[in-house]
Amino acid sequence: MKRKQLKKIEIDIEAGQIHADWGGSDRASLGIGTPEAFSLISEAWLRSGWDTKYVYSFSWMGRPIIQLPEDMIRIQEAIYTLKPDVIVETGIAHGGSLLFYASLFEAMGHAGKVIGIDIEIRPHNRKAIEAHELFGYLTMIEGSSVAPEIVDKVKAQIPAGKKVMVVLDSNHTKGHVLAELKAYGDLVTQGSYIVATDGIMGDLVGAPRSQPDWEWNNPRVAAEAFLAERPDFILAPPAFPFNEGLIRDQVTYWPGAWLKRVG
Repeated sequence: MKRKQLKKIEIDIEAGQIHADWGGSDRASLGIGTPEAFSLISEAWLRSGWDTKYVYSFSWMGRPIIQLPEDMIRIQEAIYTLKPDVIVETGIAHGGSLLFYASLFEAMGHAGKVIGIDIEIRPHNRKAIEAHELFGYLTMIEGSSVAPEIVDKVKAQIPAGKKVMVVLDSNHTKGHVLAELKAYGDLVTQGSYIVATDGIMGDLVGAPRSQPDWEWNNPRVAAEAFLAERPDFILAPPAFPFNEGLIRDQVTYWPGAWLKRVG
């Protein structure tokens, strides 16, 4: 469900207060050390990060990784807990995410496989990925992630009985993500996840590089539609494995993303 849109925020460091305004009479003043204040400051920070292209400033083991660092730490927590045998990711780009997952398999001493799918793997990216020391964990498939023949190629790479996790990070329209959820949902093993990334699009209407239809045309809405059809999946972001603080919710570009198979 889409949260109400924050219109203004004022941060008074000296007084230790924030003042939030959602429009009209809907306002609040909060202590800066409260979880509620942290959430609102994070909302403004995420918007500022989008406008400044913050996520376009990171790499993983030499390859660009266009992700929010917290999202990668949180998915690392989930991967370490689940120890999937196969991670399928739609969307390759520079290959940073694929190599991130491969490095986790290497660190865990786990002989896992990472399967990446992209409609176009640019030659310079392919060359760099194939030359990487962790390429042995990877299989790359070029083509539309929802084309039946590509889905069949992915399935053929997964031996029977293996624990599978899926991450969707290609075309982020509602229709495409919903088609991916339907195509790859059955690959997900019970207790594992299919993650529909970048649902933050729904909160970014009016921001630079956004589109007016993002309010409904985004991965979070696709995930909601999928959940309505599939009672064997629930929305269940992984719990923090360690938390001695006050914060209980992720600071994320992936709201509504973590769909856990329970049946």
